[in-house]
Amino acid sequence: MLKMIGRLIIWSLLVIGLASAVYLALRPQPVLIDTAIVNNGRLTVSVNEDGVTRIKERYIVSTPLTGQLGRVQLEVGDVVTANVTTLATLQATDPSLLDPRAVAQAEARVHAAERRLDATESELESSRTALEYAERELARLRSLVTSQAISASELEQHELEVRLRTETLHTANIRVDIANYELELERSALLLTSPPQNSPGENTSMELEIKAPIDGRVLRVYRESAAVLNAGESILEIGDPTDLEAVIDVLSNDAVRIAPGAEVWFDHWGGSERLQGEVRVVEPSGFTKFSALGVEEQRVNVIVDFRGSKEAREQLGDGFRVEARIVVSDSPDTLKLPTSALFRVESMWHVFVVRDQKAVLIPVEVGSSNDLEAEVLSGIEPDAEVIIHPSDMIRDGSWVSRR
Repeated sequence: MLKMIGRLIIWSLLVIGLASAVYLALRPQPVLIDTAIVNNGRLTVSVNEDGVTRIKERYIVSTPLTGQLGRVQLEVGDVVTANVTTLATLQATDPSLLDPRAVAQAEARVHAAERRLDATESELESSRTALEYAERELARLRSLVTSQAISASELEQHELEVRLRTETLHTANIRVDIANYELELERSALLLTSPPQNSPGENTSMELEIKAPIDGRVLRVYRESAAVLNAGESILEIGDPTDLEAVIDVLSNDAVRIAPGAEVWFDHWGGSERLQGEVRVVEPSGFTKFSALGVEEQRVNVIVDFRGSKEAREQLGDGFRVEARIVVSDSPDTLKLPTSALFRVESMWHVFVVRDQKAVLIPVEVGSSNDLEAEVLSGIEPDAEVIIHPSDMIRDGSWVSRR
C-alpha cells in the first residue's frame, strides 16, 4: 500500500512538473523595454534653423562726378578710418567741356544730400527722445519691483524696449555721419564742376580725394584699375565687420511664434564658445524658397543682434554660416515626457504606461514640444513610467520587462 502511495506521489509530481514546463514554454515571453519617468521640469521650445551673418551698416563708395579714376591701392580686408583714409582719387573733367546739364545735376545732388542730412538728423533726434523716455520709464518701473506692483515679465519687456531704442539710436548716429560725408563730397564735386575764375597762371588742382565715410574694412573692390567713370559708378564697398547681425530664414508658421527680444543661441559656427543673440525684428513679408528635397516653402527672415563680447566672435565675418536656436518658450516647471514615448492612434497621441509588468495603452493630450520632450496637458500623472521607443511587438496588456 505504501509503495502504491509513493508511486502515486511520484507520478503526480512528474505530471505537475511537466504541466508547469509546458505552461512556461507556451506562456508569452515579456518584451524587453526601455522606460522613462514623467516628471516636472524645465521645458525649452525653440526653432532651429541655419542662417548667415551680415554687416549691419555697409557703404558702397561711388564717384560723385565724371572723371578719371586713379588706380585703387586698397585691397579687400584693409582697415580704413573715417575722414582719414583716402579710398581713391578722381581727376575731374575740365569744366569747360561740361554742358550746363552736368552742372545742374551736381547742384541737384548737393540739394538732395542736404535733404538727406536733415532727414537723418530728425531721425536721430527722434531716436534720442524715445530712448530717454524709455530709460525714465524703466527707472520708474524698477522702483516698483520691490513693492511687487509690476510683474517680472513687464520689467523684462521694458528692458528690451531700452535695448532696442539704444540700437536704433546707434544706427541713427551712423546714418547722420554718412549723410554729412555725402554732403561734403557732393559739395566738393560741385566746386570741381564749376570752379571759380582764377587769375592767369594760377594752378588749381582738379583732383578730388575720396575719403572713407566710416571706420571699418574694405569688403569689396569694384574698380581696381584706372579708368574714366561717370558720376555714380561704384568703386568699392566698406563696412565694420565687428558690427554684425544674423539673418535666419524660418518657416512662416514658425515665424508667428517668434517675438522681438527672443533669446537666440548660436552653435557650430566654428568657434569654441557658444554665442548668444536676441531677435531684433521679424520681417513682415515672406518669400518662397525650395528646400533641399524640392518642396516649396514660405519663409520669413528673422534679424538677430549678437550679444556678449565681440572678442568671442572676432573670427566671425560677413556672410558666414551659423546654426541658430531661437527660443520661443521657456517654462521652468512643466509636466513633460520624452517625445520618443509618443505615437498616434487614430489621430490622437498615445503612450504605453507600465503597470504590474504590463503595458497599458493610454491617450494623452500634449502641448508645446521640442525635439526631445513634450508638455503633458492631460491623460497621465506625474511619476508614471512610460515606454520609450515602443516596438511593434507591444500591445495593450503585453507582458514587458525592463532591460
